[in-house]
Amino acid sequence: MEAERGSKKAVIKALEEKGEVLVACSGGVDSSLLAALAVRALGKGRVRCVLLDSPLVPRREIEEAKETVGRLDIPLEVVAFPILADEIFRANRPDRCYTCKKASSRLLKELARREGIGTVADGTNVSDLGTYRPGLAASDEEGICHPLAEAGAAKKDVRRIARECGFPFWNKPSAACLATRIPYGDEVTEEVLGRIEAAEEALQDRGFAQARVRVHGDVARIEVPPDNLERLFSMRDEVMAALRRIGFTYVALDLAGYRSGSMDEVL
Repeated sequence: MEAERGSKKAVIKALEEKGEVLVACSGGVDSSLLAALAVRALGKGRVRCVLLDSPLVPRREIEEAKETVGRLDIPLEVVAFPILADEIFRANRPDRCYTCKKASSRLLKELARREGIGTVADGTNVSDLGTYRPGLAASDEEGICHPLAEAGAAKKDVRRIARECGFPFWNKPSAACLATRIPYGDEVTEEVLGRIEAAEEALQDRGFAQARVRVHGDVARIEVPPDNLERLFSMRDEVMAALRRIGFTYVALDLAGYRSGSMDEVL
């Protein structure tokens, strides 16, 4: 009987066709579930997980990825990814993600080639296909496969499967590279990325798990889910002081609340 689209069986079937696989792992729910199901489909000895480390990734995310993949009893290799050396990427054009994904895909393919692995897979799911993601075109051009999407799994399916499997990361908030907090045309620098990371960590430490700090020069524009707006406003003095210590002159609360890809609204 054919596996139902979006099911765990469908994902495992898609993975069984890959042979050995290198999983691009971020520690998020998508890539973590992909790695876990790859082991079930292929066996641990045929799965390798790699996390590309750069200033675009918060240190907290790196440590959480190590912990998550460690719980799955899968080795995780952290490899340096010097994307800020690329002038085109730093210029932060609207196709910035294309430049980054092109470079990261080539690095992952080279790592796989050295190990004799023929397939590189990432955690792209069906929900990613309808949004503005120029990086997806780059990964497709480089032959990166997307088993979750191939199996018809959307984000809700990924979380459901992870929960059914008993994985504690099933409801982990979505994350995105720190460069997505910088307006197109503003240079991506390590200093700005560091301020963003520190500001979001300050919010997380105060209980705002899903928070974004978008940077407009000296202004920090905070996005949290609408049901968190009142609580954040009640803490405005504490939050404002924390972000000013980080280096922001002005701290603003976005009344529209958190939404993925809000910097793309100008396109």
